[in-house]
Amino acid sequence: MPSSKENELRLGLVIYEHVLATGLTLPLEMMLAGEAFAHRYNKSAKVLKTQLISQEGNVVSSRAGLTLSPDISLNAQPIEDIHIPDIILIPSLWRNPRPILKKHKKLISWINYCWQQGATLLAVGTGVCFVAESGLLDNHSATTHWHYVEQFKRDYPKVALKPDFFITQSERIYCAASLNALADIIVHIIGQTYGRAAAQNVEGNFSHEIRKPYEEQRYLEGAVDRHPDELIAQIQFWLRTNLSSELSLAEIAQQFGLSQRSFSRRFKLATGLRATEYWQKLRIEAAKELLASSNLSIQEISYHVGYQDQGHLTRLFKQKLTLTPKDYRAMVRKKLFSQN
Repeated sequence: MPSSKENELRLGLVIYEHVLATGLTLPLEMMLAGEAFAHRYNKSAKVLKTQLISQEGNVVSSRAGLTLSPDISLNAQPIEDIHIPDIILIPSLWRNPRPILKKHKKLISWINYCWQQGATLLAVGTGVCFVAESGLLDNHSATTHWHYVEQFKRDYPKVALKPDFFITQSERIYCAASLNALADIIVHIIGQTYGRAAAQNVEGNFSHEIRKPYEEQRYLEGAVDRHPDELIAQIQFWLRTNLSSELSLAEIAQQFGLSQRSFSRRFKLATGLRATEYWQKLRIEAAKELLASSNLSIQEISYHVGYQDQGHLTRLFKQKLTLTPKDYRAMVRKKLFSQN
């Protein structure tokens, strides 16, 4: 298991030439903000300890020309003697990753070793290739930057690549396709570590755009609600990512080459729900999230989840939750900030 103290959270940030600095600075600043918020209300919350880790031990230049000085050099000591972080962040780099991977065999071995000892891995974009090289993703799900999808498939045919998902989770391995997806995973990790109030605070301060909850973006390996109808799964993904669409379900079915009758039958068979029920459920859950985590007006939230009429959303909330959207927002925020 990772060797940090019980009240510490060790975060290891891997660095190498051409690394994207934002893939390091953004998650670090978000984690620090989560820690600071948590400590305002709970002095025993975990203390964040961070270290920059490189293979060679030399100063590293990022894509932006920033110089990064490692705290730990893997070449300076046996990997078994290095304190194992709780979380290892493997950022993206701004170039074809193949030449860098060839130079970092010890780093790849260390990543494998740390995972075997209980560390959580968080890889972003082309940084996912380091985990794939270690063999840890063989027969497991992953995602990566869209530009390198075909190359990734050729280089790592044993990996179950899910390019339609921005986030994948396979046990203690998280993969993010982009910096925005990374931010959503960090919010999720902050929630697990410091509580929901800290996660909501960080999300509100660091993201001014409408974000989808982590759980709705990820491919969770082994999830019990997966089913074998891949076309219906693609339609579900489309529905999750196009909540504001004004298309009818019949028009959506046509986009995917299905008649409305065939679509309705296959959707109910695969998911156990009628398509109208499923899409309505998605929209209500998204509205609940926005009511809890944003200051958007109820009319704006209605637009974002596909209802042009605020009254329609209000009627659905009363029907499903016996509360108006306004009352729900008041209730959830009261609960949120009454937690430790």
